[in-house]
Amino acid sequence: MPIRIPDLLPAVDLLNGENIFVMTETRAMHQDVRPLKVLLLNLMPKKIETENQLIRMLSNSPLQIDFELLRIDNTESKNTPIAHLNSFYRDFEDIKENHYDGLIITGAPLGRTPWEQVRYKDEITEIINWSQEHVTSTMFLCWAVEAALNIFYDLPKNLREEKLSGVYQHKTRHKHETLTRGFDDYFKAPHSRYADYPVNVIKNHTDLHILASSEEAGVYLMASSDRKRVFVTGHPEYDAETLAQEYWRDLDAGLEPEVPCDYFVSDDPQEKPCSTWRSHANLLFTNWLNYYVYQITPYQLNTESRDV
Repeated sequence: MPIRIPDLLPAVDLLNGENIFVMTETRAMHQDVRPLKVLLLNLMPKKIETENQLIRMLSNSPLQIDFELLRIDNTESKNTPIAHLNSFYRDFEDIKENHYDGLIITGAPLGRTPWEQVRYKDEITEIINWSQEHVTSTMFLCWAVEAALNIFYDLPKNLREEKLSGVYQHKTRHKHETLTRGFDDYFKAPHSRYADYPVNVIKNHTDLHILASSEEAGVYLMASSDRKRVFVTGHPEYDAETLAQEYWRDLDAGLEPEVPCDYFVSDDPQEKPCSTWRSHANLLFTNWLNYYVYQITPYQLNTESRDV
């Protein structure tokens, strides 16, 4: 089954060109099924690129998905046309009475910014707290993990000395966990962050289940026992070229970034990078939709979720 998106969203033509089945709202109106309602809170600067990446991940599921876009506020974006934001994005005030099967909160370009100095700290706190009663399962990506750990566990920001950038090997820690079902014992995933998530910190200060981790990158994947919260410290949704774009951006800004680890062929930035994480990324999003959303969400969204 396809993912259902607005007729004129740029992802329609892009993904159809990749032979990925997406369904426009007009066509979906003629199908008598109850699609999963998934909301994306997009905090990334290049919003259209992030939309495309996440729609691509979600569209690999056999479930029909009704996809909505949410913005944190009406601040003008340097990288996304205002017409696009006004056409496709909704404000929290417009949707706060709704219920959703799934919510994805993206990373944000906040680097070393302390939590207390985040411009929209109050807004994201409100949305994350709201999600506990209005969303069956929420996935936090990269910076959103930092925000959620602060809100749920009062966990302060823990910074690495150098930015973690590149593709790292991870170990699957629980063979029979549904979120990592089908994962190899070891798999690769991209990271791009200053925040640090050591295994001992997560074990000692949260009640989360650590599902995958890396010696170099720390905790990668963790989840609450009730499956309502999934934390992904990396960027499994990234395209093959995204880390390269970030590297050249930082280089042009005079930041003298390190070459992303295990990413370019022979560690040569002049070489075109390839994705080595796509299969596990697709599995992660498919398993989340199936086992953490579809299997436990109620048919009537304004009722309490079924027991796991």
